[in-house]
Amino acid sequence: MSSSPTPGVDGGVVAGSVFAAVDIGASSGRVILGRVAPGVAGGEGKATLETVHRFPNGVVESDGGLRWDFDALFAEVLTGLAAAARAAAERGETISSIGIDTWAVDYGLVDSAGNLIAQPFSYRDDRSRAAVARVHQKLDPARLYATTGLQFLQFNTLYQLATEKDLDGLQALLIPDLIAFLLTGERRTEATNASTTGLFDAVAGEWATEFLAALGLPKKLFPPLIQPGETVGTLLPGIAARTGLAEATKVVAVGSHDTASAVAAVPAEHGNFAYISSGTWSLVGVELKKPVLTEASRQANFTNERGVDGTIRYLRNVGGLWLLSECQRAWAQQGYTATLADLLAGAAALPLGGPQINADDPYFIAPDNMPERIRAAVRNTGSVLKDSPAAITRCILDSLAAGYARTIADAERLADVRVDVVHIVGGGSQNRLLCQLTADATGRRVIAGPVEATALGNVLVQARAAGVVSGGLGELRALVRGSQPLESFPAAQRGVVTVESAVSA
Repeated sequence: MSSSPTPGVDGGVVAGSVFAAVDIGASSGRVILGRVAPGVAGGEGKATLETVHRFPNGVVESDGGLRWDFDALFAEVLTGLAAAARAAAERGETISSIGIDTWAVDYGLVDSAGNLIAQPFSYRDDRSRAAVARVHQKLDPARLYATTGLQFLQFNTLYQLATEKDLDGLQALLIPDLIAFLLTGERRTEATNASTTGLFDAVAGEWATEFLAALGLPKKLFPPLIQPGETVGTLLPGIAARTGLAEATKVVAVGSHDTASAVAAVPAEHGNFAYISSGTWSLVGVELKKPVLTEASRQANFTNERGVDGTIRYLRNVGGLWLLSECQRAWAQQGYTATLADLLAGAAALPLGGPQINADDPYFIAPDNMPERIRAAVRNTGSVLKDSPAAITRCILDSLAAGYARTIADAERLADVRVDVVHIVGGGSQNRLLCQLTADATGRRVIAGPVEATALGNVLVQARAAGVVSGGLGELRALVRGSQPLESFPAAQRGVVTVESAVSA
């Protein structure tokens, strides 16, 4: 479904180079035009975003499992690129390049002729559970972590691949690489996403070929690696004709794991920061130059994933605002339709020290009757939580803030770093109560924004590759600071949160 073009977050459109960002999550996707104007007279430049196409995404039951309807997904990408071409042409602009970011881990198998042999499995499918023990018989989990630095998740790519049969003559293309291949005919594996497979050497920055051999997987199962900012290729003639884009339009590798793009756009002024990519789930961590591969890090369930410019995203998954959205859905079914602003105002008015839950508990993954499940979890701790939307909302946000604080403290300890400021990006940056509670829980200033960090990181890596902007992550982040509205939340001296400071529409 196409949407009418919307201006950038500052309400204006900046003249300059134009880039298309394909940004796809597990439940929806977008094609976005990013306009980047370089700085003049010492300025930092400006970037704005315009969403030209939105479309749904989701798993379907097909061929004996939960799969992605990739054919439909790719058709939506082409529709979005056509909409981007039209929107640019209406302003007399030419799209310089295309960048693609999606979720991690999943892949499609392609034969020597370039045919996708089946719709890709989703990480939500349970097929890899039985493969975990077989993999660990051949590769000890401690050894895996010491090489890859990747936290254990049963749906990591190596466990999925261990379920496959007869891979000779096939290549595995991670989802953004599969889209890029169908656009250009070129097969590459972008490094930030490669680092999520469990088959990538975190120190060498190359495939851990000994692990492929140990699992009986073909040595060249994955295409060669490519780094963010490098060119994958140009559009195939048929793709150009279908979208209205020029055949010379480049597809440029970006941080194709969406979190890598989001972290690239964290508007930090120095390196002593923690980031929280807050949305349905939360990714909480710090940016490092080298991975942390200790046994203590493995036991703490931290992961070392590649970032833009060879950085390390040292992070842990924490629960997210899905808990609140599920509660809102349940309350709406019961006839209670308070706005988010009303819920936050009621929650902010409650006293400090209320009950909390472990927001990371798998008990909360299922969507059924979330308010009662949260109250039951509180009862199991020996406390009582009122059957009140305001009280439950406050419990969720207090619990998330506490989880963020614990994770940041663990990251500081395990990585031997000091965090001075916490950046919250993504949808959670709009929840002012969560931002203030996080500042209070961590004892650090929180800077909220940008909401569209993933798309901005995607576009800015393309802009740098095109020579429109220059420098490292520091320069890209300065451009974000100069382009996007940000809000600061100092840690309250006595942890007092006011209704006025906490409410967001």
